[in-house]
Amino acid sequence: MGQVDGKVAFVTGAASGIGAACASTLAKAGARVIATDIDDILGQSLVDRIRSDGGEAIYLHQDVTDEGCWRDLVADIEKRYGGLDILVANAGIAIRSVSIVDMSLVDWRRQTAINLDGVFLSVKYCLPLMRRTGPGSIIMMSSAAGLRGSANLAGYSATKGAVRLFAKSIAMECAQAADGIRVNSVHPGFVDTPIWEKLSAEQGGQEIAVAMLADEALRAVVPLGRAGRPDEIADGVLFLASDASSYMTGTELVIDGGIITGTGARASAK
Repeated sequence: MGQVDGKVAFVTGAASGIGAACASTLAKAGARVIATDIDDILGQSLVDRIRSDGGEAIYLHQDVTDEGCWRDLVADIEKRYGGLDILVANAGIAIRSVSIVDMSLVDWRRQTAINLDGVFLSVKYCLPLMRRTGPGSIIMMSSAAGLRGSANLAGYSATKGAVRLFAKSIAMECAQAADGIRVNSVHPGFVDTPIWEKLSAEQGGQEIAVAMLADEALRAVVPLGRAGRPDEIADGVLFLASDASSYMTGTELVIDGGIITGTGARASAK
């Protein structure tokens, strides 16, 4: 028996990176997975891999900023599965600016719409279904940047910090309602995912990816001295989704190689 055997799990932003790892890990642990994204090719490829490995999953196209899409998609989930046990609000983007004064309002609003409005809509439309069908777990993907400031990523930090407190507030709301739904946030550090490469070309995306994930740079800021893997974040999500975390709500699970703990150069391996 898997840790989430038979449970219905909904993962947004699941086509690649942490979202894909979450969908795969939950499926391997026995969940019936609904994976959504705007990248239909990668999303369907993910689901095909899950199925070929013996898991159960479907892919649905979704723009997390589209409220009508949320309404229709959750109705579809209820029709297909009869309920929802696990929500992983993972979809997000990072937009870098040399300085906050150089960031356009268009970029600020786009990042906020995906990273924060999308999480709000996920709760607004999924929570009623989860309440109708029993206990559940909501996991919101924040970031280490949501726990402390990050130069050149002020807008990103603002959205991820907001997600952290949103999770705590919804956890309190669910606790007061005694609905059996737990709500927690996850805070990855530097993880080797396509999010770095998706920084737009004019922002020097490839250069940023190489610089931030280089061994020397990571040794300087990450006590464990390396970037995290998507599956390492997904293992934390699985823990929060399962009954193993039954006494956890309103808290943040930090999976960052020690970044939040402190700073200090790490000696090279000998």
